[in-house]
Amino acid sequence: MSFIVRPAGPGDAADICALLNAVDVAEIGRPETDLAAVEADLNHPDVDLATDSWLAFQGGRLLAYALVWADSGPGRVDCDHYVLPGHPGAAAALLDRMAVRARAMGGGAGRSVLRLQLNVRPTLDLALLTARGYRTVRRYQVMTRALERAADLPPAPPEGLTLRHCATDEADRRRAHALVEETFAAHFGHVDRAYEPWLDHLDARDLDWSLVWIASLAGHGDAAVLLTRDDRTSMGWVSHIGVRKELRGRGVGGFLLRHGFATYAARGRETVGLGVDVHNETGALGLYEAHGMRLHYAVDTWELALHPQG
Repeated sequence: MSFIVRPAGPGDAADICALLNAVDVAEIGRPETDLAAVEADLNHPDVDLATDSWLAFQGGRLLAYALVWADSGPGRVDCDHYVLPGHPGAAAALLDRMAVRARAMGGGAGRSVLRLQLNVRPTLDLALLTARGYRTVRRYQVMTRALERAADLPPAPPEGLTLRHCATDEADRRRAHALVEETFAAHFGHVDRAYEPWLDHLDARDLDWSLVWIASLAGHGDAAVLLTRDDRTSMGWVSHIGVRKELRGRGVGGFLLRHGFATYAARGRETVGLGVDVHNETGALGLYEAHGMRLHYAVDTWELALHPQG
């Protein structure tokens, strides 16, 4: 049976969420996509759904969904691609549309790339990617840890360290952003963003800033940032732990991680998760493993070189 392709619209969010959760079940064994996250993607300020999104249907059933956006600066376009198992035709149709649109979006920037993140065991046939010139460039792990209210108590801070949340002071929110930019500057794929675009990128307009903290060390000023969010159904989420380079190795990162554990245990969460680049030179993977975090699933970043259209 043939399929039809059309752009997505805001009213498709529930069907897209159901598709993504079906892919979650196939790839990681349980659904973990929230409707609010899908709605945020469909309302991203840098996305024109008419040109940047596609849905593939067969007999009224949604088989595949794709989205492209370019908020990372010249030379890079990002995308999502989800397909139910066993539908290579729909998968290929959306891959080809993504590439055409991405070339139009990034083709004037010299060497441009299209980046796609996929589970290491995806529902997508990887031969469809390699045949089109995609290659893997990075691997990330999503790690989780079980929480217990009685066991995960607030940790004692390193000597001279104080912690403040960012719920009441706009200046502290901007300082948290500056610390994220500084401490993640050398990370693969990091994009420098001013404060307002950073909020858009994080979909942080409704972020609970009481769950974002700045750590200060006596004699050194603001030393680190911990940005977490409690807007996922399946788990609490540690979005960023960043320690200034010259202050690493003093136990600040481990303290912030344990502080996050204690906070979410006290909120009644049973699980906390985060994502980490396995090649992170700061030793973050080892830190997380040392504090009981374990692999939930892994994600590969695939990259397609885009050539300017003639």
